[in-house]
Amino acid sequence: MTRSLKGFTGIELLYLIGIVAISFSSIFVRWSEADVAVIAMYRLYLTNVLLLPFVWKYRSSLFRLSKRQWGWLAASGAMLALHFLLWMASLRYTTVASSTVILTLEPLMVMLGSYWLFRTKANSMMLWGMGIAIAGSIVIGAGDFRLSGTALYGDALSFFGTVAVALHMLIGKKLREGIDAFPYNFWVFAFAASFLAVYNVVQGHSFIGYEAREWGIFLLLAIVPTLFGHYLFNWLLKYMNATAVSMSVLGEPVIASLLAWVLLKESLTAYQLGAGVFILFGVWLFLRYGEKANRPDATSVP
Repeated sequence: MTRSLKGFTGIELLYLIGIVAISFSSIFVRWSEADVAVIAMYRLYLTNVLLLPFVWKYRSSLFRLSKRQWGWLAASGAMLALHFLLWMASLRYTTVASSTVILTLEPLMVMLGSYWLFRTKANSMMLWGMGIAIAGSIVIGAGDFRLSGTALYGDALSFFGTVAVALHMLIGKKLREGIDAFPYNFWVFAFAASFLAVYNVVQGHSFIGYEAREWGIFLLLAIVPTLFGHYLFNWLLKYMNATAVSMSVLGEPVIASLLAWVLLKESLTAYQLGAGVFILFGVWLFLRYGEKANRPDATSVP
């Protein structure tokens, strides 16, 4: 079994499964009629519930944390909660294609943050990639503005949601130097879900009374894009280099847009296709020529 997983075909298949899995995130959100903060909260809580069988294995490292680490875990969770709140809300105003393509700007934002915080360097090809991707995002925003102000508002929500997840990744980059992957993910998800729970209480959102269909969507979000997506990518880092795993960010908008076309009857406009190609090419340049140490982990959450 182990030998077959190490084979190229087996790893490639799991990699493709991961990309398809994360691409379903936007579809499930659009299917749900619950408030986005409730959707995000239950996605995170249910993910941790599904991970409870592994808590015993990592029990020694789950609570062996300093006060400073607890504080940064809470900050990372707050940024993740904000990301979910903004990005999921964007899907109520703009198309799946526009929202997910803008989300691919995350590695570029992480690089900018790494430059200011950790003094990492960028070569000329990375800067070219950044410029091309930013130009593409501007084209999407301008095109959606001509389409409707509501679509532009959705693009803005997706953009600021991407900023939030980039901050979450930067905090995680520093924290992961002293915390194993499982405790980090478990506590960040717990903090993020708790912050969202407080937000839902303040907003007066109901925690119960949802139809079985809604609970099914909450569970699917925890299983498909989270466990079979992001946690699978974490596991694949044992067998693939970080560059290849990071490239998964390029596959999500393509597959998500196709899924939206089939399942949500969303059509793609010419400017979305053109600008999307610009953004994906720009991010590809950035990831292709960036130093391995400067690339974000594959744990980002759409």
